[in-house]
Amino acid sequence: MNSSTLQTPIEYLKGVGLSRAEVLKKDLGIYCFEDLLKHFPYKYIDRTRFYKIKEINADLPYVQVLARLTSKEILGEKHTKRLVVQAIDDTGTIELVWFQGIKWIEKTLILGKVYILFGKPGMFNGKAQMAHPEAEPFGIETQRKGNLTLQPAYNSTEKLKQFGLDSKGLQKLIAQLIDQHLKDIHENLPLYILNKFKLADRAIAYRNIHFPADAIILNEATHRLKFEEFFLLQLKLLKNKQLQTQKFKGNIFNIVGNYFNEFYHHKLPYTLTNAQKRVLKEIRQDTQRGSQMNRLLQGDVGSGKTVVALMSMLIAIDNGFQTCLMAPTEILANQHYQTIKELVGDDFVEVGLLTGSTPKKNRKVLHENLENGNLKILIGTHALIEDKVQFKNLGFVVIDEQHRFGVEQRARLWAKNNIPPHVLVMTATPIPRTLAMTLYGDLDISIIDELPVGRKPIETLHLYENQRLRMFGFMKQEIAKGRQVYVVYPLIKESETLDLKNLTEGVEVMSIEFPLPQYRISVVHGKLKPVEKQFEMDRFIKGETQIMVATTVIEVGVNIPNASVMVIENAERFGLSQLHQLRGRVGRGAEQSYCILISNHKLSRDGKIRLDTMVKTNNGFEIAEIDLQLRGPGNIEGTQQSGVLDLKVANLVTDQQLLIMVRVCVINIFEKDPQLVSPENQILHQTLKSKNDGVSWDKIS
Repeated sequence: MNSSTLQTPIEYLKGVGLSRAEVLKKDLGIYCFEDLLKHFPYKYIDRTRFYKIKEINADLPYVQVLARLTSKEILGEKHTKRLVVQAIDDTGTIELVWFQGIKWIEKTLILGKVYILFGKPGMFNGKAQMAHPEAEPFGIETQRKGNLTLQPAYNSTEKLKQFGLDSKGLQKLIAQLIDQHLKDIHENLPLYILNKFKLADRAIAYRNIHFPADAIILNEATHRLKFEEFFLLQLKLLKNKQLQTQKFKGNIFNIVGNYFNEFYHHKLPYTLTNAQKRVLKEIRQDTQRGSQMNRLLQGDVGSGKTVVALMSMLIAIDNGFQTCLMAPTEILANQHYQTIKELVGDDFVEVGLLTGSTPKKNRKVLHENLENGNLKILIGTHALIEDKVQFKNLGFVVIDEQHRFGVEQRARLWAKNNIPPHVLVMTATPIPRTLAMTLYGDLDISIIDELPVGRKPIETLHLYENQRLRMFGFMKQEIAKGRQVYVVYPLIKESETLDLKNLTEGVEVMSIEFPLPQYRISVVHGKLKPVEKQFEMDRFIKGETQIMVATTVIEVGVNIPNASVMVIENAERFGLSQLHQLRGRVGRGAEQSYCILISNHKLSRDGKIRLDTMVKTNNGFEIAEIDLQLRGPGNIEGTQQSGVLDLKVANLVTDQQLLIMVRVCVINIFEKDPQLVSPENQILHQTLKSKNDGVSWDKIS
């Protein structure tokens, strides 16, 4: 579409006006012509054929009949009043019934005329019947317009329906927009791409996705627009990646010195896995190139990402730089601090912790040591991005569980040095390949796909409510061996709408079931103050309590090797990735660990698939793939705020092969013509320019 026409405010489309425009904006996010054009049908009703009356049966979804009206009468009193019309074709009779709008409909229907009747068929007393059908006179005009199509159905809302903008009303507006402005929908892909992939013309594709004559034409239009959506997304992501490499210089870490070697040879408590070594090598190569590194490190829970991050930070310190690690919660920041302090020891390198709970006097010392360069590793929450936190020479930044931070928050951390620091983003939520390509298309991706040596796979068991005594018996056995147990609930207090076992009731039951002094219980939930939460955590960490009853605050950031059992109550209420994260809290020591999923007997299809998946596999990437299929990309944690998953036609689950093909195509284009200067790529150059909306945060990991 012509860019100026494309952006015309929606109120200027004939038939919209100010009041309808307000509701379109509020309820559907339709602000301009382009938004309306991209309000695609969510399904199509097959109007590609006329049925004969004798072919009709109640199992058919919607049918279209060509029949002559022979009689009409209004029957019944007040509440039972209805309009009954008889219509015939050459095979039989059908009865049409209306219960609403009777007077108006009765006036518009003319006996003896042929009508196109469309609706859901039924049978009544052995006769074909249709309730509230659409009735349109059949004549030269309808023949010219063509009624044999797939009819689009559009999402609407109750409020929009009050303004006459139900599916039919939206269809009329879109038809008018396309009729008036089809000539303004301009091509945005090069001719050689259209020919190579046999893609439909853009304007035709927009017309045919809304008003397809048949299924083949609809498929061609949909394929073209899916290709375009993926193509423009990858073009933007890969261009940003290219710009990042060209424009943003990075500090060169050309030394692997005393800090790294001392740690590797004398402090590292176990042998690195091959996957950890491979990722370290990738980071090492990135930091020697002279351009800023932006790398995503994916690894399953317990795969050893923190050690890789620490060793990368030590390389930065060897090269004279400071480093920091930013975590989304105080619990997780504290956990990283404890883990790293334990690994490096007291006299090796100075490590600081900065969170909202850090006392004022400690902050003052921290700030001084940062500014004079003595503090080499700072771990903290978003407190790290405050303006008064100034580094002498920040060279390497680790961001854990990135999706929990806003883009601008990360940008402020990124800007704390003249030459941008290298950035390593870590996530313990394995991301399916297609989602990673889309969410993190401008980052390089490293994967740790091995568990550390000596780790035993966690055994997962699914029990029903009535098997709770078996679970209690197993908990007692494990505690008798000196182990500890987590019990996780989805809610703190009882909900009137959900029949869930709540945490408070659970603690009471457990106090009765475990009355002896050797069974002490810690209780942790989101309503506790940070100090109280930490106190309860510390009791469990020190082994003063044997059972921790908690809500999902322990999903990330608790590392207690002695805890060997994870019990998840109402497991059917949790998403797959959350169940997998919770399970990852155990299995951190050398002992065999267990995860017990408790559910009620009534399970939805998806609930059963989730629990069966957990029992069947410990592989986070397999789990993530099934999660993507069950929930769809829009519901995966972190995808909403990323802004890139505003896909209107393409689907990451069903269109994986198309995305992979498109990404390869875009990579090839940039390899041959990095600046998009060749005549054939001018159209892409213009498309990228028109998509550039001022400040771009995409360069920030």
